[in-house]
Amino acid sequence: MNWLERRWYADRPAPCYLKPLAALYRFLSQRKQRKDLKQQWCAPVPVIIVGNISVGGTGKTPFTTYLIPLLISQGYKPGIISRGYKSQAPHYPFDVSKAESPIEAGDEPYLLYKRCHCPVIIGSDRVFAAQYLLSHYDCDLIISDDGLQHYRLGRDIEISLIDARRGLGNGAIMPAGPLREGPDRLAQVDYVVVNGDGYNLPFPVEEVAVMQLVPSVFKSCTGPETKSLNAFNNTSAHAVAGIGNPQRFFDLLKMQFSIKVIEHAKPDHYHYSEEDFRFDDNLPVLMTEKDAVKITEPALKNAWYLEVEAQLPEDFERQLLAKLADIYKQKGMKQNG
Repeated sequence: MNWLERRWYADRPAPCYLKPLAALYRFLSQRKQRKDLKQQWCAPVPVIIVGNISVGGTGKTPFTTYLIPLLISQGYKPGIISRGYKSQAPHYPFDVSKAESPIEAGDEPYLLYKRCHCPVIIGSDRVFAAQYLLSHYDCDLIISDDGLQHYRLGRDIEISLIDARRGLGNGAIMPAGPLREGPDRLAQVDYVVVNGDGYNLPFPVEEVAVMQLVPSVFKSCTGPETKSLNAFNNTSAHAVAGIGNPQRFFDLLKMQFSIKVIEHAKPDHYHYSEEDFRFDDNLPVLMTEKDAVKITEPALKNAWYLEVEAQLPEDFERQLLAKLADIYKQKGMKQNG
C-alpha cells in the first residue's frame, strides 16, 4: 500500500489540498455518466453487475466464484465479462479460453475462467464484450465483473462489495479518498455485500449481506498435491501477495493458522519473476489463488496457495434468485431452473 492509500484509510479527514482534484474527478465522472446513460445499450438477457465504489480489493473475485455455481445449479447459463486489467491480449474483446497464459488474459479473468468453467470475455468496453459473448456463446445471463461505473451497459441487478476492514476509508472521492463515486451510490444498488464482520455502513442501506471467506485447502502452485489447513500451523513461512489488500491475507495466516509470516507485499496485479522467490532458506511459500495462477516457474517446489470459498446467508441467495426469476418473467424469457 503506497502512502496515498495509507492516507485514505487512516483515521483522518481527507487532505484539503486534494479536494479540488476530487471535485474535478467527480464532475468529469458525472458528465461521462450522463453521456453513457443516453447511449446505454440493454442486453437481451439479464445483466448482473458485481462491482464496488472504492479502489482496491473488496472480494469481487471470490464473490463471483460463489455466484456462478449458484446460478448454474438453478439452470442458468451465465457468462462473464471483465475489463481484463493489465492484460496483454492480441485484440479486444478477447475470449479467455484462447489465452495461452494469464498475462494475456489478466490474473482475475484467468482465475475466473479456471474456477467457474463458463465463458469469460475481456475488454475495456463492456458493451462490446457483452455483444461478443452473446454472439459466440449460448448464455442467458451476463455477469459483469466490475463495471459498476460503466453506465453504457444497461443492468438489471447491481451488487456492490465493501471490504469490512477498510470500509470506505475517509469517504472522499479520488484522489482525496478511495471512492470512485460518493457513498450515497450504495443506496441505489440492489445489494451491498460486506466482505467480513464488524463494519457498519455510515448510512442505512436496504439490502446488506455479510460474506465470509472460508479457507478450504492448501494447493500446490506447480502440481496436483494438496495439504490440509493445519499443515503449516505454528511454523514459519514466506507469504507473498499481489492483491488489493495484502495485509488481509497475511493476517489470516497469522490469526487462523498461527503461522510466523515473513511478509512480501506486492502491488495489485503484480507480474512475478523468478527473482521474487529467491529466498535464503527452505521455508514454504504461501500465496493467494490469484497470485498462484500467474506462477510459471516449475522450480518453485515448496509453494502453496490457499483456496477460499465465499459463504453468504441463505436469505441473500433466496432473495437474489427470486429477484432474478422476476426479471426473467418481465423480459418474457423462459427460466431454465
